[in-house]
Amino acid sequence: MNILDKIIADKHKEVALKKSILPITQFENSVLFDRKTNSLAQALRTSDTGIIAEHKRRSPSKAVINQKVSVQDVAQGYQTAGACGMSVLSDGKYFGGSLEDVLLARATVQLPILRKEFIIDEYQLLEAKAYGADVILLIAAVLSRDEIKSLSQFAKSLSLDVLLEVHNQEELEKSIMPSLDMLGVNNRNLKTFEVSTDISKTLSTQIPDDFVKVSESGISNIEAIKDLQQYGYKGFLIGENFMKTDDPGTSAIEFIKKLK
Repeated sequence: MNILDKIIADKHKEVALKKSILPITQFENSVLFDRKTNSLAQALRTSDTGIIAEHKRRSPSKAVINQKVSVQDVAQGYQTAGACGMSVLSDGKYFGGSLEDVLLARATVQLPILRKEFIIDEYQLLEAKAYGADVILLIAAVLSRDEIKSLSQFAKSLSLDVLLEVHNQEELEKSIMPSLDMLGVNNRNLKTFEVSTDISKTLSTQIPDDFVKVSESGISNIEAIKDLQQYGYKGFLIGENFMKTDDPGTSAIEFIKKLK
C-alpha cells in the first residue's frame, strides 16, 4: 500500500465519522455559506506571476516543515506579497492542518483560498464552502471519471472553482471535462515522491486552452517558473519553498518581487 492509498483509506473513515455527527444543514446555515466566492482561475488568467502560495505544517515525505508560524501571519504575508491565491492544507493526520486553518485564512485575507484536501465525498465540498474556501482540489489518481464528474459539477453548483490534479497522461485523458476550471500537473511522483518539472512540460500540449494550466510541487526558483510559462502555465503552486523558512510571508514577498 503506498502512502496515497493509506491517506485515502483513512479519509473514508474520517468523513464517515464526521457525517455521523455533523449534519450538512450545519454547513448550509453557516455565515460563510452564502458568501460570493473569489475565482482563482480568473485571478491566474490576468496575473503575470501566478503564484499560489501554500500553508503546510508537515507532509508525509518531509515530516515537520514549519509548526511555528500562525496561519494568519502567513496569509497576511502572502497577500502582501501579491500571491494570486493561497492553498491551505486541511488534512490533520498527515499534514497537520485543519478546517480551522481555512477559516482563519479566510478571516485574514481577501485572496482566493484553495482547500487542499483529499476529496472523496460531496460532504467535504459543503465543508469547504462553509469554512470560506473558494476553490477545491480533486486528485485524479484517487477518483474515477464518474467521481470527478459528479464532484466537480457539485462544486460548480456551490460556486467553487475546481482545480483537478494529474500526474500522468492516463489521468489527464480520463479527467478532461467542462466542469473543471484549472488543470494542475503535480511534478511529484506520488509513489516515489521524486520531483521533476518534465512531466508538466510533457503534458502541457495535451491540456486544452479552456483550462488554466497550473504546475504544482518542486518549484523552488524563478528560472523554473519562467521556463514553465513558455509552456502555457499560468499558475504555480509553491508550498515548501516558503513554508520551510522562518517567515513564509517575507520569503514570498522577496520571491514574487524577483519574478516581476
